[in-house]
Amino acid sequence: MRLDNYTLNTYTPGAPYLQQVLWYFLGSPLVESRWLPMSALKVWVLRRFGSKIGQGVRIKSGVRVKFPWRLTVGNYVWIGEDAWIDNLAHVTIDSHVCLSQNVYLCTGNHDWNHPDFQLITAPIHIQESSWIAAKSVIGPGVTVGRGAVLTLGGVTGRSLEPMMIYAGNPAEPIKERKKGVGSGE
Repeated sequence: MRLDNYTLNTYTPGAPYLQQVLWYFLGSPLVESRWLPMSALKVWVLRRFGSKIGQGVRIKSGVRVKFPWRLTVGNYVWIGEDAWIDNLAHVTIDSHVCLSQNVYLCTGNHDWNHPDFQLITAPIHIQESSWIAAKSVIGPGVTVGRGAVLTLGGVTGRSLEPMMIYAGNPAEPIKERKKGVGSGE
């Protein structure tokens, strides 16, 4: 691969330069702050920078968001300590989702077959009532089905079926989640 030939090609961060600078120096430090434990302030800051966020959202300390203008969060979502939403593409988190501590959502990767290490981005969608357990990783283009669970340290680069529990690296289904839990029934 030739990194000296690398370019962003048609990719853009999706916001004016001034907004990006303000986010980097003002917004991001406030959201990530361990000194400001108030979720309401963090939600307010994210909304000011373009996130669409519902009610009752809880954001813990150390949470990192690459581009808030590419983030949609439903109602009553919990985002745990040190979660990283690395959203080069859009991330949608539906209502009643729990992202536990140190979860990493990665919407970008590189084409290892391309001689110039070309950037590839794809959105992530985590559907309602899902739980992404601590230290889990979700890759570009993944949809986590309604009510699915990715257990502690799970890693997935493929979509997860609704109402299934997944574990491992790569994540494999281990059992069906009980009806009535996370299914809205």
